[in-house]
Amino acid sequence: MPRKPTRHHQLLKLRPFTFSQFARSVAQVGSAQKANRQIQNSKFHKKSSLNSGGGSSRYHTLEDKIAKSVSSDEEEFEGVVQADFAFFDPKPDDFHGVKVLLQTYIDDKQWDLSGFVDLILGQTTVGTVVKIDEDEDDTPYSVVTALNLGRYKDHKCVKEIKDVLLKQCKEKDVLDNLRSFLGVQAQNVGLLVSQRVVNLPPQLLPPLYDALFDEVSWATEDEPTAELRKSFCFKYYLLVTRIYEHKNPCQKEGGHSSSEEATIYNKPEDEIFHQLSSWSFRFPLSTQQLSIHELRNYKLVGLVIALEAEKVPTFRQQLHSLINEI
Repeated sequence: MPRKPTRHHQLLKLRPFTFSQFARSVAQVGSAQKANRQIQNSKFHKKSSLNSGGGSSRYHTLEDKIAKSVSSDEEEFEGVVQADFAFFDPKPDDFHGVKVLLQTYIDDKQWDLSGFVDLILGQTTVGTVVKIDEDEDDTPYSVVTALNLGRYKDHKCVKEIKDVLLKQCKEKDVLDNLRSFLGVQAQNVGLLVSQRVVNLPPQLLPPLYDALFDEVSWATEDEPTAELRKSFCFKYYLLVTRIYEHKNPCQKEGGHSSSEEATIYNKPEDEIFHQLSSWSFRFPLSTQQLSIHELRNYKLVGLVIALEAEKVPTFRQQLHSLINEI
């Protein structure tokens, strides 16, 4: 029996969505460098497995598929694409697609990304991969999960994530909290991982996060052992994401560039998480950002957010309200 309800969405626009008017305009410009696509009469549902057809793939890899969808300055795609999005349990066949989605998860550093993907795909009771239903490519467009930092503390990839975050945190008070989360409190902390293609329809976000947090709740009752059930009794969540930060915040405060926001969130949910957070910190990234005129006054930075689990119902409510405004 599917764990995710089936719902229908009308005319979902494939472009990033953010809160403010200025941020939305920047997101639209960035998305204009992608194929200008619309998805009509989309729907989604949860499946435990995907029966792929035996035909040849239109694209050999996710990298090829993403590259195919990016239009050049001379090319534009004005058509309407009809697609059925489906929610799936993670499975080993998703490895390469999920790895591409996560390739800049902690900047462009060399680390055990393959091991991290294996952890995500190995946890099938909590976690969702979004694909186009019955697509020959079986390509993941989004992945979301929550990994217990204590349960996986001995894995190389988790150790490397901890090391990167500890090195990047420069605020002493926050560093003490971070050390606690990654150390003595690790068993109570879920690393919330959410990566997707830039133009996934935002209407998918509320059911996607509802599915995640519902699965976490169910796992505390349905996992086969007491140890596993306890591992999903999260008291806190830790998120690693990225945002655009204004290069001259002091000038903004002095009245310059008043039409520009201090922060632009790539994902609409990140602003809600940030507003509800117990603490957070930003860190520099070496990843090269898109060359967009509207972003000339911004730099791409990493953002780490700590969220109390008791704030999750508020987050879900606010996310639904936000997306319903579209």
